Amino acid sequence: MPDTNEFRHALRRERMAQGMSQDALGAKIPISGSQIGNYESGKSIPPLDIADGLDKVLGTGTEMRELAEEARGEAVAPGLRPWTENEERATLLRMHQPLVIPGLLQTEEYARAIITAGVHTELQVEEMTRERMERKEATLDRADPVTLTAIVGEPALRYGDPSIMKDQLAHLVDIGHRPNVLVRVIPFSVGLHLGQAGAFIVATLVDGDRVGYIDDQLTGRIVSTAREVGRLERLWENVSDVALSRRQSRDLIQRMIDEHG
Repeated sequence: MPDTNEFRHALRRERMAQGMSQDALGAKIPISGSQIGNYESGKSIPPLDIADGLDKVLGTGTEMRELAEEARGEAVAPGLRPWTENEERATLLRMHQPLVIPGLLQTEEYARAIITAGVHTELQVEEMTRERMERKEATLDRADPVTLTAIVGEPALRYGDPSIMKDQLAHLVDIGHRPNVLVRVIPFSVGLHLGQAGAFIVATLVDGDRVGYIDDQLTGRIVSTAREVGRLERLWENVSDVALSRRQSRDLIQRMIDEHG
């Protein structure tokens, strides 16, 4: 498994650059030199107050704190993190949505309309819409954006207010031109297929781990066992096999734009 704990390397580099032994650095915090050694070997990750102390002694601004937070986040098992954290750590997302446009590909107006259709107050609708747009930005608009493949059912292109759907579908075409985003459609002509059982996502994380998310009417469920994720990946192969190509999907979406117009 690749080493994703950048904190330990940065700590050792900064300590040696200032000519301090582990004992000397520890004495300034104060903690033991052996504890500094544990941090540098990756055996443990400092609490944030210790990381702040390291920043102060080493003159590194907030670097030690930020790297410690990142290392601590990577140490949490994927199945125990909120799904949005797995999205933000993902290098690859494969998502299937049979009935609606996936959240990461939604326009603000479409997201608000979908959320409004649920049992939510006006304040909750606005908060949930804002959070969805922030989630989109943190995943697709970050410095190293995730590679995303979305397979949607043709109903997702047709359901909704025409004035909202026209802009939403145009957004799908635009974002589908990004080199890291692939949008494919399963047309009505396919008939019954396994993907109609429901929406799901498979995320591949930076360390190679894979974790899945199964959508439902409540809050969804994260799956992280090899058996469950393997089942989702086999399901993904099934829906991928019946989906149109990128170009065919784009042509279908363009026709839907004309229909909504």
